[in-house]
Amino acid sequence: MKKPEIAKKMARQTGGTRGAAADRLDRMVQEILDGVRQGKETRLPGLGCFRPGAGGRLAFRRERGKRRA
Repeated sequence: MKKPEIAKKMARQTGGTRGAAADRLDRMVQEILDGVRQGKETRLPGLGCFRPGAGGRLAFRRERGKRRA
């Protein structure tokens, strides 16, 4: 799923605009990246967590028992 699709879905679920949803998504992604760069793990409830990976890469670990919608 690409950013415009995610923003559209977020806007629909919250009753907000696509622009506001896209801004919120950008802030979320930036917070995740900032945390990982600082060596922190960032959890997304219901999905999994992002953590620093080998060679400065971003690693994602999906929560067990969760399926894609």
